[in-house]
Amino acid sequence: MTWQENYQVWADRTDLPDYLAADLAALSDDKAKEDAFYTELSFGTAGMRGILGAGINRMNIYTVRQATEGLARLIDGLDAATKQRGVAISYDSRHFSQAFAYESAAVLGAHGIKAYVFESLRPTPELSFAVRYLNAYAGIMITASHNPKEYNGYKIYGEDGGQMPPKESDIITTSIREADLFTVPVADLETLKADGLLQVISTEVDAAYLAEVKQISINQALIDTVGKDMKLVYSPLHGTGALIAGQALHNAGFENVLMVPEQAEPNPDFPTVALPNPEDPKALSMGIELAKKAGADIVIAVDPDADRMGLAVRQPTGDYVLLTGNQIGAVLVNYILTAKQAAGTLPANGAIVKSIVSSEFATKIAEDFGITTVNVLTGFKYIAEQIQHYEDTNEHTFLFGFEESYGYLVKSFARDKDSIQATVLMAEVAAYYKSLGKTVYDGVQELFEKYGYFVENTKSITLAGVEGPAKIAALMSKFRAETPIEFGGDKVVKVEDFASQIETDVVTDTETAMTLPQANVVKYWLADGSWVAVRPSGTEPKIKFYVGTKGATSAAADTKLAAIKATIETYLD
Repeated sequence: MTWQENYQVWADRTDLPDYLAADLAALSDDKAKEDAFYTELSFGTAGMRGILGAGINRMNIYTVRQATEGLARLIDGLDAATKQRGVAISYDSRHFSQAFAYESAAVLGAHGIKAYVFESLRPTPELSFAVRYLNAYAGIMITASHNPKEYNGYKIYGEDGGQMPPKESDIITTSIREADLFTVPVADLETLKADGLLQVISTEVDAAYLAEVKQISINQALIDTVGKDMKLVYSPLHGTGALIAGQALHNAGFENVLMVPEQAEPNPDFPTVALPNPEDPKALSMGIELAKKAGADIVIAVDPDADRMGLAVRQPTGDYVLLTGNQIGAVLVNYILTAKQAAGTLPANGAIVKSIVSSEFATKIAEDFGITTVNVLTGFKYIAEQIQHYEDTNEHTFLFGFEESYGYLVKSFARDKDSIQATVLMAEVAAYYKSLGKTVYDGVQELFEKYGYFVENTKSITLAGVEGPAKIAALMSKFRAETPIEFGGDKVVKVEDFASQIETDVVTDTETAMTLPQANVVKYWLADGSWVAVRPSGTEPKIKFYVGTKGATSAAADTKLAAIKATIETYLD
């Protein structure tokens, strides 16, 4: 159907909720109508995410029902015992999050599938934990992560607590496209409660999750002597983090936690930040101001669903500097390995797991401790798959997982990035350096001096609208067809194409089959060890360019980075 026909289907309906009818009426020009109706909201292995409003390319009760119908049809095809395990559902602080959670429960209930819905908003990592804790078959998290206030989203988790694997996601996607979004059956919520098909969950799961988080600490004596008096600032950026993180820090022994008061309460409009994203320096500015007044050692901020963590650390000048996601990962890896080695608990078969677009900084640190680093495709579900593989085979002992986009996992009781775990461990890291008369900033500089100055950059280009997907595809094709000879003056020596699953040694002109799963990613390795990766975003209409390099000095690394970025710009022109 054309966008005009799709629009007319909605315009002819007389049963739309008033707010959706008003939103439809507000689409005053053809461009706005086209964007809302030219295509169905994309549903991939990470679920779906989009602007709230009327339309098939928007997040609303109908697209949420349709997505849940896809999951319900998958579960309907399973054996009776598996179907009875049900689905855990959580949601963040965004507009309509709670409504979407209960719409999902109503669709599942119409299929005779039980839903466990949290009584109020909870973080994504707790939902991941709840799936396994409740022995549910799947989980649903209503969140748009770090996107602006106009967005919401829908993630599906598998029975291992990780995001749904590709095989099952493909089945769900097919079922979604087969379901008419206006005729998806929904059951009455009160009837479902009476029939035992809707159970509201609360403090029991909180207590179980917090008990696991309490085991994150490696050196409790350090926390008891130094950490308990150390000041740290925390901001949930108007999201779910305040509900759990404060208690987690208190349980660990950190008694001097300052919550940014203006950002402590959940608020779907995120009134103090333009973007509720801990990667954005502006999102931490209010926390930094509080830290300056209090003399806090670190400032931590998390996104609304509390799976990503950003960090600012105090410098010798008293000012605060933000660490990148890769730097945070390296500092956490170094502390875990150092502390476990000192305690005699570092396993010989230990492994850290990171994405292919994350820095080699942590890899070098792990190598120094004799610890393996395993690279996986972008998406924390691939880290979760490795964890399960290690549990099944004992090939490695999982020690830490991370992505450059500020996602970290310390222990495997959750199977997605977990800012609650990362916050507690980072507080311990700050206490460690304080016990040495240093700050986390000093610790980062020491790691640079020891292993080299690793510098990374990510550039995202948004290509929205009808022509966006074609433009992204054309750029990916261009990079494949016109293989760069060099970036920034350094020759390309190896090309990894994860779509064709072929690794090409440019120097010897030989090809080798790759073992990682297929993905639309191309990665170029340069003669000096630098690298460039290109991939479309899995959740937004963006193409992303990742660059990683290293220098003997900070200035040298920055110079290399700038030169590589300049070469990328020539392709974009």
